[in-house]
Amino acid sequence: MRKINAANLDHRQVNEAIRTSPDSCAIEHCCGQRFIATGMASGDISLYGTPGNALGAYLNGAKLTVYGNAQDAVGDTMNNGAIIIHGNIGDAAGYAMRGGKIYVKGNAGYRAGIHLKEYKEKVPVLLIGGRAGSFLGEYQAGGIIAVLNLASPGGKIVGNFPCTGMHGGKMFLRSDCKDILFPAQVTAQPATEEDLAQLRPYVEEFAAVFSYDAAEILHAPFTVVTPNSQNPYRQMYVAN
Repeated sequence: MRKINAANLDHRQVNEAIRTSPDSCAIEHCCGQRFIATGMASGDISLYGTPGNALGAYLNGAKLTVYGNAQDAVGDTMNNGAIIIHGNIGDAAGYAMRGGKIYVKGNAGYRAGIHLKEYKEKVPVLLIGGRAGSFLGEYQAGGIIAVLNLASPGGKIVGNFPCTGMHGGKMFLRSDCKDILFPAQVTAQPATEEDLAQLRPYVEEFAAVFSYDAAEILHAPFTVVTPNSQNPYRQMYVAN
């Protein structure tokens, strides 16, 4: 594995070093460089430190593993591949994500999973091990969002205004959600065994990556949130 010291490199130099590396490389002393691995279709990249905004934007098949925190817009519009974060992430993770997986061990900021979408066999997955900030799943149009509340259990699992504008996909919250106010256009109810069967393979993979017990995670109560209308804003955009 090639090691790249990013201490004195800007984001263009870091990306050039990645693209001229073999299939795997390690970025050391990463500190705020943006757009790392943008659009990459292959490779296994480990990052040590804190990458800047838009890590893995338009990712198309590569695997990124961050041993630390990451800033805003992780996986912006990613199409395929995997992003693994061993810390926390900033705002707008998975913005317009349309494929692949983002697994976060810690917490997520505001607007995680905004405008997640899916098409045919492409089902994006955003799995947050801790808690999420306000506007989680805003305008979600497809895919799966799950928040597990593992990092510091007992607090409110998600901030204000979750699922605002949601019109597709599913959200799983590892909580009874009695303290959460959901908008009128979604349905929030206890997850069934059938619901959990859909989530289980992702939780098992998450648990293997971050050394958790998948059975213990899935044993807790979950709430599943889905839109209660095919298109709640149809009347706003289509003439009768």
